[in-house]
Amino acid sequence: MRNKAVLLAIAIPLCLLLVAFVYYLPPVHDRLAWRIDALQASIQYALNPPEEVVFVPQAQPTDSGIITATSTPSPTATVTLPGPSQTPAPTFTPTHTPTPLPESTNLTGIIHEYQKWNNCGPANLSMALSFWKWQGNQLDTAAYMKPNPRDKNVMPYEMEAFVEENTDLGAIVRVGGDLALLKQLIAAGFPVIVEKGFEGPNFDGWMGHYEVVNGYDDARSRFTVQDSYIMADLPIPYEDMEKHWRAFNNTYIVIYPPDREAEVLSILGPQADETTNYQSAAQKASDEIYSLTGRDQYFAWYNRGTNLVHLQDYAGAAAAYDEAFALYPTIPEKERPWRMLWYQTGPYFAYYHSGRYYDALNLANTTIITANEPAIEESWYWQAMAKSALGDIDGAISDYRTSLEWHPEFGPTLSQLQLLGVEP
Repeated sequence: MRNKAVLLAIAIPLCLLLVAFVYYLPPVHDRLAWRIDALQASIQYALNPPEEVVFVPQAQPTDSGIITATSTPSPTATVTLPGPSQTPAPTFTPTHTPTPLPESTNLTGIIHEYQKWNNCGPANLSMALSFWKWQGNQLDTAAYMKPNPRDKNVMPYEMEAFVEENTDLGAIVRVGGDLALLKQLIAAGFPVIVEKGFEGPNFDGWMGHYEVVNGYDDARSRFTVQDSYIMADLPIPYEDMEKHWRAFNNTYIVIYPPDREAEVLSILGPQADETTNYQSAAQKASDEIYSLTGRDQYFAWYNRGTNLVHLQDYAGAAAAYDEAFALYPTIPEKERPWRMLWYQTGPYFAYYHSGRYYDALNLANTTIITANEPAIEESWYWQAMAKSALGDIDGAISDYRTSLEWHPEFGPTLSQLQLLGVEP
C-alpha cells in the first residue's frame, strides 16, 4: 500500500509535467489555447457579466468653467455639449474630375492566413503585406506588435509603425472613411485594412476585428474581404460594412510602395492631411449623432470624442464621451460594446488632459476588472497616469510595471518610468 502511495506521489507530478509539456508544443497549443481561454472567459463572464457594468462619469464644472474631477462629485453635474456646427466641415475645391470606377474589382495575390489564438491584428497585417510580396507571416508581425501573445489588441498606429520600421513599404492610417473611398483605393490597386465591430451567435458579445478589403461588386452591393477568422474571400454587404465600420470611427490603413505614395495621397485628397482628416471625421460623427439612434448613436458620440482628442480639444472630447457613456445603459445588455476601451482609448486622453483624473482612473479600473484577463497595457498605463496625477506615485509605478508585463517595451510606459527615475 505504501509503495502504491509512493508511486502515485511520483507519477502524478510527472503526468502533470508531461501534460504541460505537450500542451505548450506549438501545434497543440495553437489548437487548444483559444478553447481553454474561451472556456475560462465564459465562466468568468457568466459569474460576473461585464455587460451589466456601467461606467458613470463624475465630472463637475468649476467656477472657471474647466471640467475637473472631485473626490465627492455631484451626481447632478451638467456639461454644455458642443453641437455639430462647432466643428465645421472644411470646404474643398476639387483639382480634377475622378476617373469613373469600374462596376467591380477584385485584387488577387493576397496570401490568406487564419489567425492563431488572439492574433487578429498581426494576421491581417501579414495578409495585407503579402499583396506587395512581403516575405513573412503573422508570427513575424506579432513578434513586433504584441510580444506578449496575451495582449488583447493591436492598435492601428502599431501596424503603421511595423510597416515603416520593418519593411520597404509605406503606410498611412486615416479615419472617417466611406464606401466610395474604399472602392477608389481598391480600383487603383490598393487593398485596405479596416477596423470594425464584430459579433455573432458564437461570441460572448461585441468585439473588434480587422479585415483586408480587396474587392467590390456594385451589382451585388458587396465587398470581398480576407477575414482571418471566418474565411478567405468573404462577401460583406455594403450595408454591413458601413454599420460595423462606424464602430471604429471608419478607420482604415493603406499600405503602398514608396514610388506610389503620390498616387495614394492623390486618392485621399484633402484627407491626406491629418488635421483636415480629423476635422472632417468629427463633422461626420456630429452629423450621424443627429441621424442615428441606439448603439449606432453611441458610436457616433464616441467617434466625435475620438476625433476631438486628436484635434486636442480635450474638454469637447470629454463632453462627447460623457454623452456616449450616458447612452450606454440604454443599449440592450447583449448588444453593449463593453470591450470598447480595449481598442479605443480616447476617453483616457480626454479625461486626463481636461483634469478629470478620477474619471480616467475609474474608467481604467472598470475596463481592467471586467476583462477575463487584464492584458490591456493601455488601461494599466492610464490608470498609472491618473494615480500619479493624484499623488499616488507608488501605485502608479506598480501599474506602469504591470503595463510592461502585458506589453514589454511599451514606449509610453517606459517614458513615464524614466521621468520618475525608476527602473522598469
